[in-house]
Amino acid sequence: MQLSASIVGFFTCFLATASATALTFELTPNEKACFFANTDQKGLKMAFYFAVQSGGAFDVDYKVTGPNEKIVLEGVKERQGDFVFTANEPGEYRFCFDNEMSTVSDKMVDFEIAVENEQRAQLPSKQGTTPEQTSALEESIYKVSSQLSTITRNQKYFRTRENRNFSTVRSTEKRIFNFSIIESLMMVTMAGLQVFIVRFFFQGARKGYV
Repeated sequence: MQLSASIVGFFTCFLATASATALTFELTPNEKACFFANTDQKGLKMAFYFAVQSGGAFDVDYKVTGPNEKIVLEGVKERQGDFVFTANEPGEYRFCFDNEMSTVSDKMVDFEIAVENEQRAQLPSKQGTTPEQTSALEESIYKVSSQLSTITRNQKYFRTRENRNFSTVRSTEKRIFNFSIIESLMMVTMAGLQVFIVRFFFQGARKGYV
């Protein structure tokens, strides 16, 4: 029971060393949206993930700017990205998405910003346990945490693929529907034109007999 309490306490300490923000928002044509994250000390790890779920060619421009307007990351017409960088300076970091390249397409963007501290929390030791046992348990917990992180990234990847495929299906369905409407209108127009031409010929023939 004490060992279980120690594990729970360790996970609590571990989770306290990271803060994350995950959002999904709509980026309209010719719009630029920025989000901010603050670090109170240098040397922290910052994780930045984004993926365009739907809209246009599933691409967007992005730029990560640090304190003193220093560009940390930048990309043009990217579908998704997964980056980890070190915050060398404390202060405000700006994460911007730009859809100025598009004039008609809205983009649905999913992103996550996480600030992580590399310092490992100390596992509360149980009376009578050796440092080797504590260290082995600590490594096992960190291994589980790493595997959970990998599973989370895979889930994000498959969710992005699902959303993009669904968006493609909806776009194809809309095009087929529009084509069917246009084809029906053309058939009705051609039928009306044929009736008009036939009536015109018969009216001309009657006038000739008269």
